[in-house]
Amino acid sequence: MRQITEIIIHCTATPEGRDYTIDDIRRWHVARGFADVGYHYVIHLDGSVSRGRPLTQQGAHCTGHNSNSIGVAYVGGVAADGKTSKDTRTEKQRVALRNIVRDLLTQFPRATIHGHREFAKKACPSFDVQTEL
Repeated sequence: MRQITEIIIHCTATPEGRDYTIDDIRRWHVARGFADVGYHYVIHLDGSVSRGRPLTQQGAHCTGHNSNSIGVAYVGGVAADGKTSKDTRTEKQRVALRNIVRDLLTQFPRATIHGHREFAKKACPSFDVQTEL
């Protein structure tokens, strides 16, 4: 297993209220030159969770941090206009995210939790991870 030191939270930067499948996200990422979906987990509007890359594989979600991190993304993060950053998480997504983070911290107790925006000039994940998680 890889040594995991960070759990990095993302949004898919997709419009509010529009759900996407793991296969949709995989297609987007492969089109960008990734070998597979860049995230390890994706949380859908209904709170269901899809697995992306296996935890044993390095993700492709945060430049300079992929080798020792796990990427978790929720579908959404942009207002209905498709441009404006917005915390669009449904209550079910919030619960699922808390559960995933709790489970990952049980498995990797020394890992720290971060929002993607802590490492990139982006609004992602459109909420303050340090305050909420």
